[in-house]
Amino acid sequence: MSTRPGGMLGMHHVALFVHDLEACLHFYRDVVGMVEEWQPDPDNIYLTSGNDNVALHRLAVDKTLDGPQRLDHLGFILRTPEDVDAWHAHLTANEVRIAQAPKTHRDGARSLYCFDPCGNLVQFIYHPPIADKL
Repeated sequence: MSTRPGGMLGMHHVALFVHDLEACLHFYRDVVGMVEEWQPDPDNIYLTSGNDNVALHRLAVDKTLDGPQRLDHLGFILRTPEDVDAWHAHLTANEVRIAQAPKTHRDGARSLYCFDPCGNLVQFIYHPPIADKL
């Protein structure tokens, strides 16, 4: 086995195909608070919260993703367990569909799950090994 190269900073980018680009842009920008980083054309937009990148790519309404690749969920790291509850209140106030209310896990993490407008499962999580380093 060869030596693993250095430079790994973790996964900070996800790209999503979405049928309703405008609704997802509203969710990630206006509800979640991400900032538009770059929009090369009307069908693609890149957003950031400062240390990550979410790409939204419009998928034609007559197209489906039937291949082997499946996304379980994407996640946003929160600084404290209390932030999870604050995000739950915020998402609920913005009529975001909640999949799982805030829950504390055995490892000390605390999270909630919701759906973006295109049905992607989104997690908001306080995960000590990551949050404590940021």
